[in-house]
Amino acid sequence: MDCAYFDAGVCRSCSLMGDPYDAQLAGKQRHAEQLLAPFGVGTWHPPVASGERDYRNKAKMVVGGTVDAPTIGILDADGHGIDLQACGICSPGHRSAFPVLARFIALARIAPYEVASRRGELKHLIVTESPDGELMIRFVLRSTEPVARIRKHLPALLAELPQARVVSANILPEHKAVLEGEHEILLTEQQTLPMRLNDVTMHLRPQSFFQTNTAIAAALYAEARDWIRDLAPDSAWDLYSGVGGFALHLATAGGARVTGIETSVEAVASAELSRSDAALERVRFEAGDATAFALGAAPHEAPALVVVNPPRRGIGPELAHWLEASDVSHVLYSSCNAASLARDLAAMPSLRPVRARVFDMFPQTTHFEVMTLLART
Repeated sequence: MDCAYFDAGVCRSCSLMGDPYDAQLAGKQRHAEQLLAPFGVGTWHPPVASGERDYRNKAKMVVGGTVDAPTIGILDADGHGIDLQACGICSPGHRSAFPVLARFIALARIAPYEVASRRGELKHLIVTESPDGELMIRFVLRSTEPVARIRKHLPALLAELPQARVVSANILPEHKAVLEGEHEILLTEQQTLPMRLNDVTMHLRPQSFFQTNTAIAAALYAEARDWIRDLAPDSAWDLYSGVGGFALHLATAGGARVTGIETSVEAVASAELSRSDAALERVRFEAGDATAFALGAAPHEAPALVVVNPPRRGIGPELAHWLEASDVSHVLYSSCNAASLARDLAAMPSLRPVRARVFDMFPQTTHFEVMTLLART
């Protein structure tokens, strides 16, 4: 894939841009195999390739420039906006929406935030596209000052962008390098974006995490369900469950009782709505810390299967040591950082990876997802 922004040196976010895709995928496979070699993976399945472009379902864009000529993209080293509206890894739905949103910023007079002077209001635009082409649009603002104007002009935005299902204002008053604040104001009647993957529909609320690459996420969840189906566990925990992707797919694979644990209250609300819609009575979700939940369980409460899908830091020593000492017979570990996966596996020598597979969730970058099935020896 070629990118004019990368070639011009204005955006280097995709560090592998321009490298042949086959070479990218082979390099990720090689890296994963090297990191997990000490643990004797039983079977490496072929890596799952992504489309090279148009793959991101979520665009997290910094807004710069002026109210009459806003930029949607990133900031340069001096804090000036660089416009990336034609970014090739964003979905076509994103690229169609960006010019409309730029016009709306001018119409509603939402001044872009200036990092140097700490003036202005609009910090980021976060736009998510569902598999059905619907959009969730979030305006990340310094204060609630522009909200009334956004409400006033929202009908014009929805008329020009009818695929916008959910629109919200997120309030981030602090001057710090974070993407969003805690306070969310829903501006549309619809509050969730349906994300239909395989035969499961998940309802995404504004502050809920969802895998970045829809096609690869669908492949990941389908593979997890296939790996688990033959094990036929009677009970399972999905730790770091997010909006319930793994839990809901596992629940449709058999009759296991599944408990999902996630720190984000918004994600838990999303998962509960999806569970109710699917009438999956043997699935439940709770808001809480994954490690604390496991350490607080009685020995007889340990399930046959534990699914973990942690952030880049991994599950950490406490949870790894608990799993090592437990009676859990299988662990399904989906990792976005093979280095932290390797550290966690070193702390669980009784749980051997019997199969593994790389899923290229992030083409044009060095990042990837790797899923392993661990069995107790």
